[in-house]
Amino acid sequence: MWQPELQSGPMPLYERLVLAMAHDIQTGELAPGTKLPPQRDLAFRLGISVGSVTRAYAEAERRGLLSAHVGRGSFIRAALAAVPDIPTIEHGIASGQDKNRAIDLRCNTPPPVPLMADLNAALAALMARGALDPAVHYIQGAGLSHVRAAGAQWIARQYGLDFDAQNLIQCNGGQHGIALVFSSFCAPGDTVLCESSTFYGARMAADHLGLKLRGLPMDCEGLLPEALDRAASETASHLLFTLPTLHNPTTRTMSEQRRREIAAVAKARDILILEDDAYYAYSERPRQIVSYAPERTLYLASLSKGICPGFRLAFLALPPNLPPERLMRGIRALGYCPPALGALVFSQWVADGRIDAIAKAVQREAAARWTLTRSVLGDLIARPGAPHSPHAWLPLPELEAERVTAQLLRAGVEVTPPDASATSPQADTGLRLCLGAPESREELGRALTTIGRVITGRGEDDRDGII
Repeated sequence: MWQPELQSGPMPLYERLVLAMAHDIQTGELAPGTKLPPQRDLAFRLGISVGSVTRAYAEAERRGLLSAHVGRGSFIRAALAAVPDIPTIEHGIASGQDKNRAIDLRCNTPPPVPLMADLNAALAALMARGALDPAVHYIQGAGLSHVRAAGAQWIARQYGLDFDAQNLIQCNGGQHGIALVFSSFCAPGDTVLCESSTFYGARMAADHLGLKLRGLPMDCEGLLPEALDRAASETASHLLFTLPTLHNPTTRTMSEQRRREIAAVAKARDILILEDDAYYAYSERPRQIVSYAPERTLYLASLSKGICPGFRLAFLALPPNLPPERLMRGIRALGYCPPALGALVFSQWVADGRIDAIAKAVQREAAARWTLTRSVLGDLIARPGAPHSPHAWLPLPELEAERVTAQLLRAGVEVTPPDASATSPQADTGLRLCLGAPESREELGRALTTIGRVITGRGEDDRDGII
């Protein structure tokens, strides 16, 4: 069985795997006609995700290194004209590779709306009143006081929650907020409880910090309270990470009753809750878990999913009686202080009301894209727990999801690998489609049409010449 040696470097894993394949072809270790290991077997032996191997095999097939045959496997091709196109580690990218060849539905970002005029207006207003100076200096660890005050106003208007600005911490995006909480309240080897599928960024943070994620069973409303109670007893974990609204990736949303039940278990088991409410603006607005357990819930509200990801701005609301010292040490250790320029623009947008207009524009575009997605894919996608969602969930059995991922990549559409979010063998399997990532609805429509053809078995156009 082929056992490639993956070099270190800045390239993604799948690129390094393709590079190793090309090297072994050139040296004769992989002779023409050699059958490659099944993707799952190779992923297990290399200690990498199946999605990375799936993408590598699809890319190697595109470059002419192998041929794939349904039911038989993947084989090294005799013709190796594409080998010179393989990148070197030093260059970091493939020579001649068209980086725009695929429509990318992997990045869960708000749909694009015009922002440059609003950005220029905010910068001009800040400059006119001499308020840009903090952008070139270190600021205090928790963030500028007037930015946190603007954050409290924005959360009150958009999320319906009243927080004291003094209890808000300005974070470098939601990912920083998650890493900050994980590192401040857990030690290496500790267990963090979460849904059986969860945000990939939380998985990355836990892995980097040496933490274990215990994925808990879900139903149509999300996390099961009895599963949380049982896991807390078995693991002695004291931290729950949850996405109760438009759960990423499955789009499920907890009912108000379910949120009350989760809060009750947390109180009984002395569990801190990190409530990631990144998608609240897209929902029908059930009351947040923090409303039922304010003394033990750290509430995370980010601009990245509903306003502007480039600002790298989020706010972490602390329980009133939680000592902030551990978090402050974490801030200093992980970045010393948050960046100021995007935060200053945000505070100006809150002051002049532009942020409300931007949020409404994002929601209109998101609703239009969701309508388009439903019209193309229909009941192939799960119904979300809200009128529309920035991501869609396409339930599929695990092996079928892997096959579809590879076939879509060959057809020019990239989706989130099926194993990216799973934290438990019992996790729901399928594909997440990020509807805000394409630059236009037309581009999204082309991607959705391709997905529909592949799922329904009509995506075989690339085999028309085979006899």
